[in-house]
Amino acid sequence: MFIFPRKALKLLAVALIAPAFAMAQPSAAPIKIALIEGLSGPFGNTGEAVFRNLLWAVERVNARGGVKLAPGNRPLVLQRFDSKGQAEEALSTLKSSIDEGAQFVMQGNSSATAAALIDAINKHNEREPGKRVLFLNYSAVDPTLTNEKCSFWHFRFDAHADMRMTALMDVLKDDKALKSVYIIGQDYSFGHAVAREAKRQLGALRPDVQVVGEELHPLGRVKDFFPYAAKIKASGAQAVITGNFGNDLTLLVKAAKDVGFEGKFYTFYGNALGAPAAIGVAGIGNVVAVADWLPNVQTAQSEAFYQSFRERFPKPVDDYVHMRMQLMVEALTQAIEKAGTTNSIAVAAELERTKVTFSGQTGAMRAADHQFQQPLVVGLMDRQGTPGVKFDVEGSGYGFRVIKTVSAANAELPTSCKMQRPAP
Repeated sequence: MFIFPRKALKLLAVALIAPAFAMAQPSAAPIKIALIEGLSGPFGNTGEAVFRNLLWAVERVNARGGVKLAPGNRPLVLQRFDSKGQAEEALSTLKSSIDEGAQFVMQGNSSATAAALIDAINKHNEREPGKRVLFLNYSAVDPTLTNEKCSFWHFRFDAHADMRMTALMDVLKDDKALKSVYIIGQDYSFGHAVAREAKRQLGALRPDVQVVGEELHPLGRVKDFFPYAAKIKASGAQAVITGNFGNDLTLLVKAAKDVGFEGKFYTFYGNALGAPAAIGVAGIGNVVAVADWLPNVQTAQSEAFYQSFRERFPKPVDDYVHMRMQLMVEALTQAIEKAGTTNSIAVAAELERTKVTFSGQTGAMRAADHQFQQPLVVGLMDRQGTPGVKFDVEGSGYGFRVIKTVSAANAELPTSCKMQRPAP
């Protein structure tokens, strides 16, 4: 097996090459992918969950022989860089990753960090044309990143916040009993985008629904959400709309349960990372989550995909799997192979027109803004074993039944991107 040196402090390089492939191609130069993510700090569990998904995807590519490039196949290597959840640290690790030879950067758990990385990569690629890198984004969903701030070097594989909100509203608008909502989120670009779009779409689709409260809280710094939950209950809200993720979501829903809030939660990420277990039985029929895919999508290919992930990571706490991250690595592999090179402009040109299918899920990149277009699903929390809930989440006993499927065509939204492409 190939062994690559480890750098102290910030860099952990993980060689992910199947032994048989290593023996067949001992001199193949690896294609380095840098994961720049908060692997410690308040959202460290989220970062580690991402790493498991990307690790599994890279292992799969290498197990089938690596990336097919003349004169010989090349393995993918995933390198871990801990940004500690800070944009400044992410910029520092970006430089380190490029110095270590990374040609592709992956990040997603903060839209603010993603915006900083896009700006830095734009400047680096202009300044150092011989060391250009591409940025593949799996979760940073501020709509501006593929609108006003769109970049030739940036590709987003998650549906952005407005697309996710549209799917949620497709369910919320039919809840005729709902008359009041409370909007709460994290105080940074993504949280602002969610709140803004929630109010806009409520006004258009359900003008009869009153927003009885709106609040933004510090990102990753609130340890006790009881005061927020108490205000939500006191407002008389029948539902909460939130884009919170990680501990900010888990602590919020737990506090809501503790104060006796019995309303619904319309969420972007309520289907993982402790949220279902935190809210427990009170979430049955009350927690709604939107995603690109859910484990209880009822197809044989989807079930096989999920089962294979659980075999690779059998611990309940590791049960956090995302189809889009698999599609992203498959799309990158496909683009490199079609380009016949790792040259950034050539690979970007292929990524712009990529269409990828994996385990029955298909998505395509839109060249105009580098926003991936894929189906979305909305799930409703229920007890494992009820119809449509074969699989639970993280051993909690609760899973999500798919109640709405939105086609890629219906999930697509216009873009204001004015893409600037480099000269060949």
